[in-house]
Amino acid sequence: MIIDPRFSQLADGLTGFSTSLAKGERVLIDAFDVPDAMVIALVRAARARGAQPFVQIHRARVTRELSLGAEAGQYELIAEVELARMRKMSAYIALRGSDNIFEAADVPSERVQLVSRLMKPVIDQRVNKTKWVVLRWPTSAMAQQAGMSTEAFEDFYFRVCTLDYARMKPGMRALAELMASTDQVRVTGPGTDLRFSIKGIGAKECGGQYNIPDGEVFSCPVKDSVEGVVQYNAPTVYLGSSFDNIRLVFKKGKIVEATSSNTTKLNQILDSDPGARYIGEFAIGFNPHILEPMRDILFDEKIAGSFHFTPGQAYEDCGNGNKSQVHWDMVCIQRPEYGGGEIHFDGKLVRKDGLFVPKSLHKLNPAYLLAG
Repeated sequence: MIIDPRFSQLADGLTGFSTSLAKGERVLIDAFDVPDAMVIALVRAARARGAQPFVQIHRARVTRELSLGAEAGQYELIAEVELARMRKMSAYIALRGSDNIFEAADVPSERVQLVSRLMKPVIDQRVNKTKWVVLRWPTSAMAQQAGMSTEAFEDFYFRVCTLDYARMKPGMRALAELMASTDQVRVTGPGTDLRFSIKGIGAKECGGQYNIPDGEVFSCPVKDSVEGVVQYNAPTVYLGSSFDNIRLVFKKGKIVEATSSNTTKLNQILDSDPGARYIGEFAIGFNPHILEPMRDILFDEKIAGSFHFTPGQAYEDCGNGNKSQVHWDMVCIQRPEYGGGEIHFDGKLVRKDGLFVPKSLHKLNPAYLLAG
């Protein structure tokens, strides 16, 4: 089969820079409505590094049908089988390319929560015990979400996903070090005034090793330290449903009030378990190519000048111990055209209207990242 050179370039990056596959390692390629040619490119790239590729093919409509009739005994067995396989894997590469991001919108919430709860050990094994990277695949639906032609969006996609992420490293390292030494954080903007501590949590750089596209540094609030209110301005899709204008109010770390364009479903999700009303991640995004939200979190959470503040499960590294079947990255953009905003660490201004202020962080601003 003749493979598009862009597919091969992306496959090389995913098996190389992102997961650093080595001889004898096993990698699971999880393909959701992705062209066979891309899967084959990944198989070839993995083999070229001496790794053993394993492939699982998914179709969104089939997955929806299974979810509609999901039963506990059924998914307990599925989770048992998937967990046994994941424990044998050194790495995991997932590509998600469904044409309809709302395919699961009519799956009842109780079925969605059942599947999420029972499959959580598989996700925990993948996140905490393997080298992994996850990305979306460009589709005409994604182009429509982005307000672009299909051809223009594909060009944008491959430009972003094959970015020289190594150029981000110096700035990311400086930001991670600053966050690791910070106690009090304050985030302000239109409708937003958040205060919380990240003392002792640490920070992690994300520059192409976990998600493609990438470009963030994340930490996590001390669980009961969050006070105030956040008004998100990026639309989001979670578990097949769409949400706009999410607003959360916190007291002693807990979400005590939650409203949106879909308030009832928002609160149903936040009531999935006790941990869903606490925050599991605080991250700052800075990918210079990604400027506008498109209801795709793998892109939206990296938007230049944004932050995300995530209800639910915390990561084991840089986490606060919060446990939940929910992990919902909600995004707020702070560039001037979105109303601006500020982030302070221990009383010192770190970012204003989407641009980093300290000289040590200037290498994360678009002027530097796009100059290469």
